Amino acid sequence: MNRKIIAKQAKYWYLSARHDYNTMLSLFKSNCYSDTLFYGHIVIEKTLKSLIVIEKGISAPMVHDLLILVKNTNLSLTQNELYLLEKINQFNIRARYPDYKLNFYKICDRPYTINYLNKIIELYKNICLNSKLKKLPETSPNS
Repeated sequence: MNRKIIAKQAKYWYLSARHDYNTMLSLFKSNCYSDTLFYGHIVIEKTLKSLIVIEKGISAPMVHDLLILVKNTNLSLTQNELYLLEKINQFNIRARYPDYKLNFYKICDRPYTINYLNKIIELYKNICLNSKLKKLPETSPNS
């Protein structure tokens, strides 16, 4: 890919993640806890995809597994951060079976969600601060 296409794709993923980050926070304020965590997964997924585009100069893989995505980056994550990615993968439940969703909804009370929301926010900020993403623009995804 040429640099212009790389920049455009990286910007799309990054700004889309920022938009979804705000959606995640709004969902939490609305007490939509399972949806908050679902969006937390999306935020991390899109952030990693942006980083892959920047670092590798390729289109982001069409996968949702955060562990696969992080392996395609130059990030050096701790074992705890990798375990967190594994846990966040479980929040991507839109296409799962109804009984799985129901069990997930039941565990997503306020304390559970606050715990993981704070971890997702910290991980998101760490990825952005400790990577090439900090050089991307701070505008809306539609620009």
